[in-house]
Amino acid sequence: MARSLAERLRAHEQQKARLAEQEAKLKDAGRKARTRHLIEAGGLVAKTGLLDLDPNALYGALLSLRAGAADSKKVEQWTALGGRTFAREARARDEGREAVVLTFPIALPKDATAPLRAAGFRFNKMLQHWEGMTRFDEAEQIALTHAGAARRVIPLPASDKPAAAA
Repeated sequence: MARSLAERLRAHEQQKARLAEQEAKLKDAGRKARTRHLIEAGGLVAKTGLLDLDPNALYGALLSLRAGAADSKKVEQWTALGGRTFAREARARDEGREAVVLTFPIALPKDATAPLRAAGFRFNKMLQHWEGMTRFDEAEQIALTHAGAARRVIPLPASDKPAAAA
């Protein structure tokens, strides 16, 4: 059965609307990716302590870096230095941290959960406890503040861990 001209026009308009929606989603995704990239770059500038420079000085410093970015040997050196520094900072941050579980006799009010989240804990709905990687003495202090208990999570030896699914 042949479709009428009005039906074909309506179908065409619907297709145009779907394409416009897809285009808007792609633009939005691109904008979000660009924003994330800019925030990461700004965070790195702040991390190096260069954010306090005068804007002209910072721009000049970045321009001088751009000149060196064409030299693959120099970029390799920068990559190695950045990787070593990130690894050293991660080791220092994680030193003395361990898996800890916090339990409380009653559900905590919202004003008590914010410090837990800030300390790196998350609530496990299934097991009804708070868990995170932190220093045990700090976790114990947080737990005692709210009449709770802290316990260490002992990792399984490598030989007892289940094999990863293929």
